Amino acid sequence: MADHFADFALPDTDLTRKALEYAEELETPALVNHCVRSYLFGRAVGEGQGLRPGADYDDELLFLACVLHDAGLSEPGDRDQRFEVDGADVAAAFLRGHGLADDRIELVWQAIALHTSVGIAHRLRPEIALTHLGAGADVVGDGVEAFPEGFADRVHAAFPRLLPDAGLADAILDQALRNPRKAPLSSLAFELLRKAEPDLSVPDFRETAARAWHGVA
Repeated sequence: MADHFADFALPDTDLTRKALEYAEELETPALVNHCVRSYLFGRAVGEGQGLRPGADYDDELLFLACVLHDAGLSEPGDRDQRFEVDGADVAAAFLRGHGLADDRIELVWQAIALHTSVGIAHRLRPEIALTHLGAGADVVGDGVEAFPEGFADRVHAAFPRLLPDAGLADAILDQALRNPRKAPLSSLAFELLRKAEPDLSVPDFRETAARAWHGVA
């Protein structure tokens, strides 16, 4: 992996190397590769929008957010919240333990917690938006047509996919089946759970609201 820092101009700091090592300890190889591809694709999306690493956004923070964004799908990261928030908490604790400033930790936390928030994350700071857009590009191919010719092939050669969706769906669904509280209504985990369990009872918004205020003038 050390060669890849030079080969792909990854932000090479003591903290980024430790974060990648931490991700490799926590996650499967397929997930780690997905996380690194998310950074590379997010950076490429940013370049297509005219955003320059180091000038328009903090490249180290983008890398930290991307490489740790699925920590909530690891066994140590599987707690009692939706996986995005669990992962953000795991990342924050790791970064705090390595002396990162609180305001920088908060930005990484937000990027990870919001990385599946379609329609929201892309409107926020570049570090948050590019974490979201990079992960989306890797999982569903959003925006990849604008990448330089051969770039995606080069990334996949270095960080192969290994599994069709990097094992994301199975990991998210496994957590949701064991703990439904990790799949709140309309979350990615909930949608996967609803697809896998067609008989799942889905609360009706109008009925829930009516019960809450029944009898109140």
